[in-house]
Amino acid sequence: MKKILMGKIADKILKLNLNMKSGEHLLIVTEPEKISIAETIAASAMRMEIEPVISIMMPRKTDGQEPPEIIARAMKASDAFLSVVGKSITHTQAVKDAIAAGSRGLVLTQFSEDMMIEGGMEADFQSLAPLCKDMAKALEDGDKIRLTTPLGTDLSFSATGRRGNALYCMVEKGQFSTAPTIEANVSPIEGTARGKIVADASVPYIGIGLLEEPIYFDVEDGNIVSIKGGYQADMLREDLASKKDPGVYNIAELGIELNPNCRFLGLMLEDEGVFGSVHIGIGTSINLGGTLKAASHYDLIMTKPTVVVDGRTILKDGEVVL
Repeated sequence: MKKILMGKIADKILKLNLNMKSGEHLLIVTEPEKISIAETIAASAMRMEIEPVISIMMPRKTDGQEPPEIIARAMKASDAFLSVVGKSITHTQAVKDAIAAGSRGLVLTQFSEDMMIEGGMEADFQSLAPLCKDMAKALEDGDKIRLTTPLGTDLSFSATGRRGNALYCMVEKGQFSTAPTIEANVSPIEGTARGKIVADASVPYIGIGLLEEPIYFDVEDGNIVSIKGGYQADMLREDLASKKDPGVYNIAELGIELNPNCRFLGLMLEDEGVFGSVHIGIGTSINLGGTLKAASHYDLIMTKPTVVVDGRTILKDGEVVL
């Protein structure tokens, strides 16, 4: 029954989000646990006379691990690709190379069958795209960007010369987007971030999900130098230490979430889309305009943020004020 209900969103993904046409070739990168979603989308592709190829890989051990080389090459050769996986391959060289080769991609990390029926994917992406673009433009080339929250976040950094990225779930040739999160983001200049981060909503990785209590981070010279809180903070601290890669502590991204249909569920791309929240991405930044490739990319999500760019307030206590 769920496959029948998932068909509506599957059609939307192909027609609207990927803007696919008859005769094009679609690569669906997936893993055994997500095969029902992949098959539903492939069935929609067949009805639209799009040729689908499903590539099933063994689940990645960690978020940010590269897919197999044979799949990376197939991504480059496709007209469009979907990543329907549990562990994210968004922040990988494979995605960057596929986009550079002219493919277009949509990332459906941690998608469930229920997310293919209701929630963030029901949003009016076309109507929300202008706001997302305006917010990305406001972040672009910001010399001094400051993020604060009532719980104690106070983080400043420079994004001089960095592009603003508008991810509104619709892509053209040479573009990729996550879904259903609608977000505007920017990657700080490496080494410039300093201050404090207090994540109070979610860290949707390594089994953490919705936060039972805040996690506190100190940031110096662009990197996290301390992580404090309860057992979920311990999970994150131990996981990052196990990577044995100093790059995982890099402040890689500020993302502003803009999807009014998303809910905090403990799932990555629903949590990262909740309207008026923000996340700080840590680790890899190469697909966002930064220069660093690390062993992981995790997002720290917080609520009621205020964002000021070069003296101009664009978000106030979680409300857009552009």
